[in-house]
Amino acid sequence: MTAANEAPAPRRGLVLALPLLIFAGMAAFLGWRLYLGRDPSLVPSALIGREAPAFNLPAVPGAGKPGLSDADLRKGGVTVVNIFASWCAPCRLEHPILRELAENQALKAMGVRLVGVNYKDDPANVTKFLSEEGDPYAAIGMDASGRVGIDWGLTGVPETFIVRGDGKIAYKFIGPITQDTLDSTVLPQIAKALR
Repeated sequence: MTAANEAPAPRRGLVLALPLLIFAGMAAFLGWRLYLGRDPSLVPSALIGREAPAFNLPAVPGAGKPGLSDADLRKGGVTVVNIFASWCAPCRLEHPILRELAENQALKAMGVRLVGVNYKDDPANVTKFLSEEGDPYAAIGMDASGRVGIDWGLTGVPETFIVRGDGKIAYKFIGPITQDTLDSTVLPQIAKALR
C-alpha cells in the first residue's frame, strides 16, 4: 500500500467527531439559557402597557361576590387580577399570600384591590375552596369557557396581573406568588403601577 492511498487518521477522526462536538456545544448553550440564563417566571407579555382585553364575566354562583369586567379595572387605583382555579395545587399554595395581600391596610388606603378570575372550574368547588381557605377577592369573575384566559395570554394557572387605574396592564407574574416573590417582585411592581 502506498502513502498516497492512506487517509490521515487524525483528520478522519476530527471529521467524525465534528457533529458530536457541535451538538454538545448547542446542548450546553441551550441548557445554560434554560436553567441559568434567565428566570422562567419573567416570560414577556405582549399585553404589558396595553389596555386589558375586553371581558364581562358573571359572578361565581354562591360565592356572594360580584362578577368582573374590564370596566372594573378602569376605576382608579391599582387592581391585582389573580387567575386561579380550585383544582390548581399551586393556586392553593399561594392562597395565604393572597389573603395577606388583600388584608394589607396600607395598600387598601392607596386604592389597591385584589380581584379573581376563576378559570375553568366548577362553581361548587370554587365556593367550597373559598369557604375553607378564606376569600381574599373583592370580586370574582367566572371564566367557565377559558376564553378570557386566552385573551389575557394565560400560559397556566396561577397567573397574576397588575393593572393600573386606567385599565392598562403594568405587570404579569407567572406561577404561584410566594412570600419572597411578594416582597421582592409583586409589591414593588404595585408601587411602580401606583406612580
